[in-house]
Amino acid sequence: MNYWLFKTEPDAFSIDDLANQPQQTEHWDGIRNYQARNFLRDQVKLGDQVFIYHSSCKNVGIAGLAEVVKEQYPDHTQFDPESKYYDPKSTIENPRWVMVDIQFKQKFTHILALKSIKQMQDICEIGLVKKGHRLSIMPVMQQEFELLLSRC
Repeated sequence: MNYWLFKTEPDAFSIDDLANQPQQTEHWDGIRNYQARNFLRDQVKLGDQVFIYHSSCKNVGIAGLAEVVKEQYPDHTQFDPESKYYDPKSTIENPRWVMVDIQFKQKFTHILALKSIKQMQDICEIGLVKKGHRLSIMPVMQQEFELLLSRC
């Protein structure tokens, strides 16, 4: 099993939105960074645990937990000319972008703030605490995942 952190802007999609979906499941689309795409395509697997991280908002931090319930498949938004995620270079035969489905597991009582995460001495590998790491999908080492989860 792998552990991940998926960033989202809660004005666009939040942990509450995930919890309110039918079957509490939603596809994670719109990833347009090649490194993040490669994580989704090559490493994110069924059963992996995912922190849902709210960014670009007043209360930035880890808001809840989800689980991967469907592995990578073509992101349909890349084919839709009306979508902000449209990619004219992508084709059905050779899609450039993928998505996964995640299912709500838990909303945390309080958001584990980025400021608090940065102050945790044993948290040093996750991209959140490294300068210049702005990926929307990032791996989390098991030890760090467990430590962060214990603080949520």
